Amino acid sequence: MKQLTAKEVEAKLNEGQALNIIDVREVDEVKARKIPGTTHIPLGLLEFRMHELDKSKEYVLVCRSGGRSGRACQLLDSHGYKVINMAGGMDSYEGKTE
Repeated sequence: MKQLTAKEVEAKLNEGQALNIIDVREVDEVKARKIPGTTHIPLGLLEFRMHELDKSKEYVLVCRSGGRSGRACQLLDSHGYKVINMAGGMDSYEGKTE
């Protein structure tokens, strides 16, 4: 599974790179703090909403610590999506949030 650290994701965003970030945490977690421009799809709904995603794009998956996003990566990868797990999750992310 491809991974980026939270620092690498932050650096790419600071450089102006457009990343397709999907946050798979629960609603209350996302309301408290999220990376700007993130698409929110809770892990429990991902299987039912993956049709909303474009297989030609690469997605960075995010959760609190990296576990749920790792499971999300496995699910999407098994259906032909290009995915990267943000290792360490939001617990390790120190960049801009909303």
